[in-house]
Amino acid sequence: MLYPSVDSLKDKIDSKYVLVTIASKRAREIQETGNKLLPAYKAKKDVGKALEEVAAGVLTKTIQDESIVYEDEI
Repeated sequence: MLYPSVDSLKDKIDSKYVLVTIASKRAREIQETGNKLLPAYKAKKDVGKALEEVAAGVLTKTIQDESIVYEDEI
């Protein structure tokens, strides 16, 4: 992966593990809904598109509500 670089993404998200989690969940959302947050992407794959959204600052880390149980956590 050349763009965006991991170093530039680490400025936005402090942990590479959190970054991977955010990108994978967003890539799945892009794949299922086709909903895109940027007008144009350099990447062809959904994971690359999600990482570009992080680099652009439109996709950020939020604090998870502990009372919510997500379907993939059951």
